[in-house]
Amino acid sequence: MAFDYKKEYKEFYMPKNKPSIVTVPSMNYIAVRGTGNPNQEDGEYKQSIGLLYGIAFTVKMSKKGDHRIEGYFDYVVPPLEGFWWQGAASVKPNSNAATDMPSTEGRGHFQQEGVKGIDYNRKEDFNWISVIRLPDFVTKADFDWAVGVATTKKKTDFSKVEFLTYDEGICVQCMHIGSYDDEPATVAMMHAFMDQQGYELDITDKRLHHEIYLSDARKVDPEKLKTVIRHPIKVKGK
Repeated sequence: MAFDYKKEYKEFYMPKNKPSIVTVPSMNYIAVRGTGNPNQEDGEYKQSIGLLYGIAFTVKMSKKGDHRIEGYFDYVVPPLEGFWWQGAASVKPNSNAATDMPSTEGRGHFQQEGVKGIDYNRKEDFNWISVIRLPDFVTKADFDWAVGVATTKKKTDFSKVEFLTYDEGICVQCMHIGSYDDEPATVAMMHAFMDQQGYELDITDKRLHHEIYLSDARKVDPEKLKTVIRHPIKVKGK
């Protein structure tokens, strides 16, 4: 049976619909960065998803080709995820480490108050990094191989896709059930919980609002969508 990250790491992918504190280890991702309204038909965000899955399935199906990845085991491709913010930002196109997460200087309210600073009526102002987790056995060299193979076979430009390492650390998270536009209520509950537990929000230029999508928005009614929302935190006063 294929290894399923959602089932094997429920603490990261299947939290309850009430807030909890979790420490997330460093992980490697396939990543594409961009800006704009995620709902725009044929927009940059939707194109990025195609690029991510193009590489994800090239890696997964490497077992059927000549390229042998050391330590490979069969697995279910992990869910789509995203890091989000609004405001001025300098998006670095070729980063490969957590220290190269985009600068968010100038985003103001969002840095201090999280989703309270997001205006859902201005989706065109979103900045995002769409990601899919890579199994730990996938090296940068294996990733580069997959990009080359996908580019040739699919006759598609994958130059925007990058290998990203992100060490998320301690966070507050919660399962949000419902429309993406209704997330502020869940976030408010998360922030109240972290305050009670002695933590404060720690959204910075390297620690961002994080979402994990467990439902296919094309097939699931908005009120039934399941999304993990995660915010970085730190002990108060530190």
